[in-house]
Amino acid sequence: MGLTRRDFLYGIGGVTSSFVTRKAFGATKSFSPHENSVGVLHDITRCIGCRKCEDACHQVNHLPDPKLSFSDLSVLNTVRRTHSDVYTVVNRFEVNGQSVFVKKQCNHCLEPACASACFVKAFKKEITGPVIYKESLCVGCRYCMIACPFNIPAYEYHNPFSPKVTKCTLCSDRLNQGLLPGCVDICPKEALVFGTRQHLINIARQRIDEHPERYIDHIYGEHEMGGTSWLYISGVKFSDIGMREDLGTISAPALTAGPLSAVPIVVGLWPVLLTGMYAISKRKEKIAEAEKAEAVKKAQRIMQEQMETKIAEVKSKSEKEKEAAIQKAVKQAVAGAEKKFQSEKSEIEEAKS
Repeated sequence: MGLTRRDFLYGIGGVTSSFVTRKAFGATKSFSPHENSVGVLHDITRCIGCRKCEDACHQVNHLPDPKLSFSDLSVLNTVRRTHSDVYTVVNRFEVNGQSVFVKKQCNHCLEPACASACFVKAFKKEITGPVIYKESLCVGCRYCMIACPFNIPAYEYHNPFSPKVTKCTLCSDRLNQGLLPGCVDICPKEALVFGTRQHLINIARQRIDEHPERYIDHIYGEHEMGGTSWLYISGVKFSDIGMREDLGTISAPALTAGPLSAVPIVVGLWPVLLTGMYAISKRKEKIAEAEKAEAVKKAQRIMQEQMETKIAEVKSKSEKEKEAAIQKAVKQAVAGAEKKFQSEKSEIEEAKS
C-alpha cells in the first residue's frame, strides 16, 4: 500500500518535532575576520560572453547538461538567473549601443545574509572566503532565499524527498587542492582574476586610476552589504546591467538578526502548523467533493430537462404529421368518392337517354 497523505504529514511532523530538541541558533550576528580571505575580480569590460565559465562550472560541479549547448549564444537574448542546476550565468545587456556581458553567481558576502538568516547554521562563511552550504543541517525553510539581496540561492523543487539549496561554492574543494575556481581557470580573456580580496581591490583600483576613460570609479562589492568576496569593475553604471545599487554598506546581520531571533519558536510550532495545513487541505477536499457532486446533479437535471423537452417536441411533431396525413387521406378519399359518384351519375343519365 502506498504512502498516504496522513502518514506523510505525520512523518514530517515527527521529524520537525525532533528539531525542537536540536539547538536552534537564531540569526548569526558576527563572522570571522576577512584579512586573508580570497575572492574573484570580474572585469566586465573584458568579458566577451563566450559562456566558457558556465561550461567549466557545470563540469567541476558535475551538473546536468543544459538543453542548449554552451556554444549556443542565443540564450544571451534573455536575461537569466541561477537555479538549482545552474550555479552561474552570463547575461548580455545593451547599453549606449554596445553589448555588455556580465557573469552572475553567488557573491560570497563577507557577512552573508544567507548565513545570517539560517537558524541551524546550514550556511557558513569560511575564513578563506567561500560561503558553503551543509545539506545535512538544512531544514528546508528557505529563509536564505528570502534574505539574499542578490537573489542567488535556489531550491530543488523537482526533488520532493531530499531537496537542497544550491549555489556557487567558489569551488571551495578546488581551492583546498590548490586549484583555481573552474570559471577563473578557463576564462580566455582574463575577465576573471583570483586572489586575496585586498589584492583584488588593489588591482581594480589600479585599473580604474590608469584608465579613467574605460571604467567608472566604483568597485562593486568593496562596500555593498558590508562587502563581498566577488568584486566587479565596469565601464557602465551597474544599475544599467542588472545590479542593485540601493543596498547600502550595512551588513546583513545588522538588518536580519533582530527579526530572526524568534525563529527557534517557529521551529517548535512546525508540527502545529503542519496539522493545521492538513486540516485545511482535508476541508478543501470535502468542499471540492461536495461541489463536484452538486455539479453532477445539476448536469443530470439539465440533461433530463433537455431530453424531456426534445421528446415532447418530437411527439408533438409526430402527432401533427400524423394528423396532417389523416386529413390528406380523408381529402383524397372524399375526392375519389366524389369523382366516382359523378362518373356513375353520368353513366345513368346516358342510359336513360
